[in-house]
Amino acid sequence: MDWVLEGQVQIVACPSIAAEYREVVHREKFRRYGFPPVWLEFMIEESLQLPDPGRWPHPLPDPKDAAFLALAKSSGAWLVTGNLKHFPRDARNGVTVLSPADYLSSLEESESPR
Repeated sequence: MDWVLEGQVQIVACPSIAAEYREVVHREKFRRYGFPPVWLEFMIEESLQLPDPGRWPHPLPDPKDAAFLALAKSSGAWLVTGNLKHFPRDARNGVTVLSPADYLSSLEESESPR
């Protein structure tokens, strides 16, 4: 969160993805972890707000995940997700998809986070 506040990391969102985050964090399975976190709305509001992307042309295990790849592709952002299996390599079309651990490692090694 400090990297976001300091402007070193830019979060990218669009209306459909912001709505998805807001819905997902209210699911019963996350309540035991204290969700929704108080910082979620702040992170959404501080993100680079882009329009919803166009349709993603490659099939995914869950079609609802297509917006994440489409937004990453249209904005040039990396997609950071704990669900790598939802984004098979052959469906990424050049989008960099990283686990949170790999993303954090890249930030720690780099002087120019994305």
